[in-house]
Amino acid sequence: MTAVDEVWLDVADGEFLVLLGPSGCGKSTLLRMIAGLLEPSAGRVLLDDADITHTPPQRRDLAMVFQSYALYPHLSVGRNIGFPLRARGLSKAAIRAEVAKVAAMVDLTELLDRKPRELSGGQRQRVALARALVRDPGAFLMDEPLSNLDAKLRATTRAEITALHRRLGATVVYVTHDQVEAMTMATRIALLNEGRVEQTGTPAEVYDEPASVFVARFLGSPPMNLLDATLHTAGNALMARGPELDVALGIEGPGIEGGLPDRAVTLGVRPEHLKVVPPEGAGFRAQVTAVENLGGDEVAHCRTGSAQVSVRGPRPLGLSTGDRVGLSARPEHLHLFDAGSGRRLVWQPAASPADVEPTTV
Repeated sequence: MTAVDEVWLDVADGEFLVLLGPSGCGKSTLLRMIAGLLEPSAGRVLLDDADITHTPPQRRDLAMVFQSYALYPHLSVGRNIGFPLRARGLSKAAIRAEVAKVAAMVDLTELLDRKPRELSGGQRQRVALARALVRDPGAFLMDEPLSNLDAKLRATTRAEITALHRRLGATVVYVTHDQVEAMTMATRIALLNEGRVEQTGTPAEVYDEPASVFVARFLGSPPMNLLDATLHTAGNALMARGPELDVALGIEGPGIEGGLPDRAVTLGVRPEHLKVVPPEGAGFRAQVTAVENLGGDEVAHCRTGSAQVSVRGPRPLGLSTGDRVGLSARPEHLHLFDAGSGRRLVWQPAASPADVEPTTV
């Protein structure tokens, strides 16, 4: 079994790159290869254009923050933070000065004499982060560092790490399966699927323009609605048609008429981009099966044809279970994917009517 398959990534100086994906997709394996804890069977790892593929972990200018914190239980917070500096043979005075500086950055100054067992989960995570910071490495590698924290602490620590990155301008490669962490922390996301990079881009790019059905399904809460449809020409316009579905795609012009055979596609639309309209003449016709109250928002779960569709909007949506509704979306919020490969389709203007067709990306 191949854990990481033909991955090529270029991480820029000062970038916060998040390796995102489901469990078992290869993101932690990839991080451990960067750290030197695993050796790749092929390919190279470069740091500032220097090949470090076979360089021992301790000689790589990298600092890793583990999911389990990996603190020494018998050492105080201060001694845990200063451990990498003692290994380098720095003087006690120099170590004390560096530990004090880093502890102030992550709000640990009052806790330097405590042992790890006396700390909360969030405090232990800050100690692990401080121990990495004190090394002043070329880059930080973080392997799901917030997964052991409760929801409130995750949000607080997430904000602290993001603020610290902005302040230091450090390069970070961060592994998580949590899309909220990726969307709120990353300057760029690499979404992995079965050992391969499915898409890279800014959080806005991967959310607004998913490169595949996998990306569309993985990002979003609820995820993107995906419906089987047929791409069909009506006059000089393109339509997506299916059970309870007849949607204009906003693609019109000379040359379309007769220039495109019917084609099976997957039509995608985000729940927040669907609007409730009267059923008559609506692009989507559906029946409400449940309504969830999320506080400020509501999510209505609907059935259209044989597909489930979610609608998200400010509370109250004014919908009840059993209602027959129409749904609409602006053409720029509609996404097309190839029914076979699942890859995104984009419209390219044709040089001639015979060239008219969506292109897979």
